Amino acid sequence: MRLLNFQHESASIEDCTSTVVELSNKALQSTHGFISSAKISLSFGAFMNLGVTVLIDDEKDMLKGIIAEHSTGKNRADALNKALEILNSKLPKNAEVVDFEVGTYVTPVTRRAYGVAVAVYNAPTEQKPFEEFTMEERRRLIARVLKEFNYNPKVLNISELARMFGVSRDSIYYDIQQILKEK
Repeated sequence: MRLLNFQHESASIEDCTSTVVELSNKALQSTHGFISSAKISLSFGAFMNLGVTVLIDDEKDMLKGIIAEHSTGKNRADALNKALEILNSKLPKNAEVVDFEVGTYVTPVTRRAYGVAVAVYNAPTEQKPFEEFTMEERRRLIARVLKEFNYNPKVLNISELARMFGVSRDSIYYDIQQILKEK
């Protein structure tokens, strides 16, 4: 398990939300596991501050992400409902929301109302054929199997793995060598 934190502060609500989403998408897409819990911090004032900390569990891999949306409206409720509508349209099918936070802000001079909605989610990954796995995905899967068997490569059927992944036996041997070297 490991903690990841994504935080940004800005005078612009749009900049703040989009930066946190961009930072988190880059990190979470390349991270194996799922989000077991999350903590969202949202504050307004002269600057908006958005912080999201997630706890990643390596047990199983899932599609994971953070969605942060904002909207303006004629009042707080209107702005927030618009932000939630946008957020709900972006949640993946069958997503499980781990944590969420909503907030509103009205500017002192112009009395413009802003609504912000943030959600942290996991969703089932699409199953793809083994032949379409990238080298990194293939190695990650083989590494998980090896870990379960105390890193004993004799438990693997090299010919069967090569057939499943559509690669040569040499590629599988090389994958195993690299996994054991990185262990």
